[in-house]
Amino acid sequence: MSDPKTPIDPRELEQAFSLFNLASEQLAATYSGLQNQVASLTQQLAIANGELKRQFLEKEALSQRLSALHSALPAGVVVLDEADHVIEANPAAEVMLGHALGGRAWAVVQACALRPSNNPEEWITTGHAEPRRLAVSTSALPGSSGRILLFHDITQAHALQLELARHQRLSAMGEVAARLAHQLRTPLATALLYASQLSQPHLPEAERARFGEKVVARLTHLEHLIQDMLLYVRGEAGGREPIKVADLLADLRQVIEPQMLERGLVFQVAHGAGEARLSGSREALTGALVNLLENAMQWSPAGASVNLVSELAGEEEVSLRVSDTGPGIEPATLERMFDPFFTTRQEGTGLGLAIVRGVAQAHGGEILVQSTPGSGAEFALRLPLLKIE
Repeated sequence: MSDPKTPIDPRELEQAFSLFNLASEQLAATYSGLQNQVASLTQQLAIANGELKRQFLEKEALSQRLSALHSALPAGVVVLDEADHVIEANPAAEVMLGHALGGRAWAVVQACALRPSNNPEEWITTGHAEPRRLAVSTSALPGSSGRILLFHDITQAHALQLELARHQRLSAMGEVAARLAHQLRTPLATALLYASQLSQPHLPEAERARFGEKVVARLTHLEHLIQDMLLYVRGEAGGREPIKVADLLADLRQVIEPQMLERGLVFQVAHGAGEARLSGSREALTGALVNLLENAMQWSPAGASVNLVSELAGEEEVSLRVSDTGPGIEPATLERMFDPFFTTRQEGTGLGLAIVRGVAQAHGGEILVQSTPGSGAEFALRLPLLKIE
């Protein structure tokens, strides 16, 4: 230990002061740097706060615009949560459905305010003096398992569509009536000509009988034309009833098989639709299929095969197919074969296949045809199955 009375070396003191001054300068520089960094960070924070405030104001304005748009939309909007409860609904939706919707279970709202229409995507309101027709579309709610339901009031559009369809039917009926008049003129004139011969007093009995047969033949042809015309205009006869496809095929076999045997044709029936049932007119459907089978008979040579097959087409339709091994159908004929009064047979009325198409459409189905010249033809009547509630 040094003696406190020992004098301090000035050089050591000077060196200590130098070190102290150097440390002070370094601290001052560091402090100045820290001050500059704080000032820079403060400026950056102010800029960031300003940007965040701007973004917040923009989003708030956007939210207000969306809220105003949501309230002003003529379409109804209903938002459902994961449990299918209404968490949001705009005024248009509440007006359409006739109820305050907030917090209610959608199943309850649907049962109270809507009933299904014949179109699965359209509903009829029950909470109005005059029911409205609504088209409903569904989409997923982003970020959750909820849903968004969008309602459009298509009552007026549906009425206009029905009116347009009515005008189209009237126009088509006018055209058909004109064609029918043309078709009736020739056999009627022929029948009158033959009938006029019957009034001759010295006509031999054999000639009188021959002319009488020709008159009856022409009048019978006129009767067929009129009957086919009535079937074409009606589309289907009678109301609707449940029909087992198997029973329908059994009826057709009983009606057609004797005629097939008489013509020397092989008639095969294959039922692959199980217990499937249809809803409609048994008479109209039987008539349509008989029409297809008679066509197949008329175009098939002796020894050929005619097949009647039923099979399910997906989960909602059944296909009734009539096929033959005849000469097939030319492409030009395929394009027109369902047109009223178009025929390639001298004694044909030209209404048979038009009636088949009318029956198919009246039952909510369609008629399809496939044919290659020289390889026969196949007609497929596709009809919706009867839904079991």
